[in-house]
Amino acid sequence: MKTRKPLILTACIAAEDLERFNRLRAAHFPPDGNVLPAHLTMFHRLPGEYEKRICNHLSEIAGRTNTIAADVDGLRHLGAGVAFSIASSDLHKVRATLRASFASWLGPQDVKTWQPHITIQNKSPKDKADALWRHLSEGFAAYSIRITGLQLWEYLGGPWKPFQLYAIPIVLGLTSAADEQEFLWRQMQKVAGIAVFPVRRQPLQDWQSGEPCSR
Repeated sequence: MKTRKPLILTACIAAEDLERFNRLRAAHFPPDGNVLPAHLTMFHRLPGEYEKRICNHLSEIAGRTNTIAADVDGLRHLGAGVAFSIASSDLHKVRATLRASFASWLGPQDVKTWQPHITIQNKSPKDKADALWRHLSEGFAAYSIRITGLQLWEYLGGPWKPFQLYAIPIVLGLTSAADEQEFLWRQMQKVAGIAVFPVRRQPLQDWQSGEPCSR
């Protein structure tokens, strides 16, 4: 459906795992187009007009999700770039549940078969994409990453603005409400101004400028 306030949903990747993808993205993405951190998109366009309903669904599923195992299992040539493909039956189950809840809102990009991936190069000349794909493919071996939650973003026509994070406590080994709150506050320090569930909302900031902004 059409929306004037598009939201994007990504899988939240553990910081220590995300660091490698961000380094590769910084090295191989055209500088003028690299306005985002590395990310694993689950839904490209959700209607912000239904923010409360979307947040309720995300809160519910994060609260009853025990674990999300994921593997980086290969490389995808995008024509003008390269991405790592992600294999995760757990994440597919989570997305299928959300897809059923969001069905009436989804556009063509989110209705088609989902192929989870993390892009580290795009909008580049084909020869550069070819060279990077060959380089990364040499000696590649699959490895595991941790999915620690669901991250909602506000789309700004290019850059994204952090909107709300839903942590999965069991994945993180959090055994009490105090542990969970401490973890969420640490996450907020990494992405300044993020609104985190269930901790009280904080002022949002523009991803690029760091300046406070209003919704």
